[in-house]
Amino acid sequence: MRPLDPSRRRFLTLTAASTASLTALGLPALPAAAAAAGTDDAEPDFGPNVFVYDPSTPTAEIQATLDRLFAAQEHNEMGADRYAVLFKPGRYEVNAKLGYYTTVAGLGGHPDDVEIHGAVRVVGQPDPNSPAGISALTNFWRSAENLSVSPTDWSNQWAVSQASPMRRVHIKGILWLEPGGGGYSSGGYIADSKVDGITINGSQQQWLTRDSELGGDWTNGVWNQVFSGVLGAPAQGFPNPPYTTLPTSPVTREKPYLFVDADGGWRVAVPGLRHDTAGTTWGAGARPIPSLPLCDFFIAKPTDSAQRINQELSRGRHLLLTPGVYHLDRALRVKHPDTVVLGVGMPSLAPSTGDAALRIEDVDGVRIAGVLVDAGPEESEVLVEVGKRHSHRGHATNPISLQDVFFRIGGPGVGRAVTSLVVNSRHTIVDNIWAWRGDHGKDGTVGWTTNTADTGVVVNGDDVTAYGLFVEHYQRYQTIWNGERGRTVFYQSELPYDPPSQAAWRSPTGRGWASYKVADHVREHEAWGLGVYSYFNQEVDIRCDRAIEAPRRAGVRFHDAVTVFLDGDGGIERTINEAGTPVVGSYGTSPVVSYP
Repeated sequence: MRPLDPSRRRFLTLTAASTASLTALGLPALPAAAAAAGTDDAEPDFGPNVFVYDPSTPTAEIQATLDRLFAAQEHNEMGADRYAVLFKPGRYEVNAKLGYYTTVAGLGGHPDDVEIHGAVRVVGQPDPNSPAGISALTNFWRSAENLSVSPTDWSNQWAVSQASPMRRVHIKGILWLEPGGGGYSSGGYIADSKVDGITINGSQQQWLTRDSELGGDWTNGVWNQVFSGVLGAPAQGFPNPPYTTLPTSPVTREKPYLFVDADGGWRVAVPGLRHDTAGTTWGAGARPIPSLPLCDFFIAKPTDSAQRINQELSRGRHLLLTPGVYHLDRALRVKHPDTVVLGVGMPSLAPSTGDAALRIEDVDGVRIAGVLVDAGPEESEVLVEVGKRHSHRGHATNPISLQDVFFRIGGPGVGRAVTSLVVNSRHTIVDNIWAWRGDHGKDGTVGWTTNTADTGVVVNGDDVTAYGLFVEHYQRYQTIWNGERGRTVFYQSELPYDPPSQAAWRSPTGRGWASYKVADHVREHEAWGLGVYSYFNQEVDIRCDRAIEAPRRAGVRFHDAVTVFLDGDGGIERTINEAGTPVVGSYGTSPVVSYP
């Protein structure tokens, strides 16, 4: 195994010997068992669906596993299988094609500690409705993290749509984000990453790149491309080209991740809070990253009950969810400050009794990352709740964060929920969320009266910041923002496809329901790069009076919003309140650069 470069071992090690300093660092004290054990050097048991490799493993064996997983998962969109392939530091000559519910991640302290010499790629799927006969419109639920890729082809292809993040990745060449030939694609999200060459965005309808570095040009773009804190980003150009560029990101904290330290100990990095940032966390001059030993975590399997998992959480342990579907007869409850809940390999939380999947107390520093949440057949009032209603505690120095958390109402099975995500706690960071009421799925799992859900995201807490908010197909408002001083950087939303009549889809303020609703009482709110799209497919003339509905006052500001008629009947009359032009009856767009 290639030794780690000491200059890259930028971790603050937290063990039993440093327990006394944990509170000052904004991290929880170690449980007694962990304090006794110290750093965990043992190979953890992640179950049969996690594959861990080091450079001594024969290349043919690794490639065979990758090929087998892709063959099983290439078309397994609504299946229950989940997988992760993890690489210890070193160089690997492999071509990793990722299908559904597959994560490929490095285990180094720096992305360059794991070099994939070949590709980590997502390819397009046959699509007779695309002019190119291929698309990436349903390339969901997969990820690449914490590694470098040296493409041996002319580029590394990452043709994805929603819920397929690339984080902490170094592309040592060209990055290609479309499926080829102009095939449709509707992604996507990159954070804390660097691309040395050009990025061929091509047919991507929308995209968010956050706190990253681009070494070459970013080409093309369709409707809504947002860059927040990206070195080398294209200049502001909305609507032509459709680029929204923020020089810095106001407040960020990167996603936790697994790594193996220089002594072979398994740990979880917990990156710190940053303000007004640009570029990666791991570039020149990067600060040390705090980390926790894996022995502080309860490593859960899908066979573990909610009661068992809650017992471990109540003891103050962190939680690592291994791949699979967790059928929950009660909500998982996070009560202790600074708890980390980290999913590996796209695990699903599936409530079965009408309770929530996850409830988080109004405490400092909780981190939820890398999980799917599937509504069950018995309606849940909420699927994930952050804090209690009317929570007023400030968390500015140590906020709660949700990263790569993806919701589904219907699709794999019948699901019902009033609201997917409710954020009550102040200062919460929401970073790459896809809340999706299924527009397609297994037979009998989708339909206006089948997979019912009012709203995707409700924000009641003040000072909440959202990056990459994807909310689609809910039956009333997609997003409701009640808190003060909220900020959204990139918003993507398709209205429901399937209202059976205008009478069935009429809000208190007129025809249809706006996608993005800022409550009338809100005094301050700001959002950048919003796209709202219509495709009413029931052969009925359905109208939405406005895509964004907000109080008209100086403190409520929108930058670079667009509505688009995709197909079908009817359409959207206005973009923001009274601003914008109709996109009705045939393809068209209505951009609004600034409002009011």
